[in-house]
Amino acid sequence: MSKFKIYGILILVMGLYLWTPFVHSQERQMDVNELKKDAPKVFIDCDRCDIDFIRNEIGFVNYVWDRKEADVHVLVTTQRTGGGGREYTLAFIGQKDYQELQNTLKYFADSTETDDETRRGIVQTMKLGLAPYVARTPLCEIMMVDMAQKSAPTAVEDKWDFWVFSLGINSWLNGESQRSSVSLSGNISANRVTPESKLRMGLDLDYDKESYELEDEMYHSTRERGDFDGLYVKSINDHWSVGGWISASSSTYNNIKLSYTVHPAVEYNFFPYSESTRRQLRILYKIGYNYFNYLEETVYNKMSERLWNESFSLELEFNQPWGTAELGLEGSHYFHDFSKNRLSFNAELNIRIMKGLTFDIDGNYSLTHDQLSLPKGEATLEEILLRRRELASEYDYFFRVGLDYSFGSIFSNVVNPRFGTRTRHGRYGMYR
Repeated sequence: MSKFKIYGILILVMGLYLWTPFVHSQERQMDVNELKKDAPKVFIDCDRCDIDFIRNEIGFVNYVWDRKEADVHVLVTTQRTGGGGREYTLAFIGQKDYQELQNTLKYFADSTETDDETRRGIVQTMKLGLAPYVARTPLCEIMMVDMAQKSAPTAVEDKWDFWVFSLGINSWLNGESQRSSVSLSGNISANRVTPESKLRMGLDLDYDKESYELEDEMYHSTRERGDFDGLYVKSINDHWSVGGWISASSSTYNNIKLSYTVHPAVEYNFFPYSESTRRQLRILYKIGYNYFNYLEETVYNKMSERLWNESFSLELEFNQPWGTAELGLEGSHYFHDFSKNRLSFNAELNIRIMKGLTFDIDGNYSLTHDQLSLPKGEATLEEILLRRRELASEYDYFFRVGLDYSFGSIFSNVVNPRFGTRTRHGRYGMYR
């Protein structure tokens, strides 16, 4: 046998050796996705939970948005503990074929825990509570406490095709003998989120009217606002995304009769999107077309205009055992006049310096040189006091800094709800 035939046989054997595990891996992944179709449907009922983190960390169930569609309703309630921490009570309520499975577990978060430590504790407790329900499904064959391998989040038949709709309407009425106010608002949204794409659409309408009586004369202040926003994002890979925004708005406060914008965009995340619940460093670039039709002539002698602009933003987010950090920088300008620009910086930082001692800082600062819709003429005192009109400003900001220290017994997990949780001044204590 020639040496070329020997080399050929060796190459063939090596190819089969390398290819076989890949084929088996693909088959196992397909099996997992098939098994997951029979996994319990879970509804998470929790106001204080990081839902995205839970969905990312617990992949062996299917999540639903309607409690009535769920096989398991996980109700999470909280109470303050005597040591300044928080008791999380997780009630696992079986429904449909799981009605006889009812259980309650508790997780105690002491006052020195970071948000990341707390959410991981909740997730671990939730895994234990969901295990009996998963044990009744074929998934139990590959289960320990967690899944042996990741499955696709969309490996489930959904009659709504992952669409989620919401509709809301609200009204407020309050007053005194010389003052009254009426507010009406409504909103509607439609969202569809999958690993491959994200589509969000929302419409908000607001109407506010305030009436004042002063020296037998009535004064009225009315503000109206309407906003439509649409976003579409397409996932390219674990670092790149493309998409864009469309929006339309009307606002008496901002002197906008009608405006609409179209902004294509591209984003790069230096960290994989699969790690988004832990860390993100995203660069986003937008360029777009803007149309403005004003209620009153602007300080630039315009009743309408069509403009192009671009913006660039950098966002850094960390959620680690030592604490959390968010930093953001965004700049934008109009092409017709580069002096019409805006630069914004925001930061939020929570650091555990040592056990029981945390440092918090939160703020935003913006240089605003792009107020194109400001109406001509001086604002009246009535318009200023009643906030009926936007005022010229070169900047805006807010800033908060704080230091918290807790010490004492680490075993005080006792909950005592007697007399409620209000202080003697009638205010609730601060929540974590």
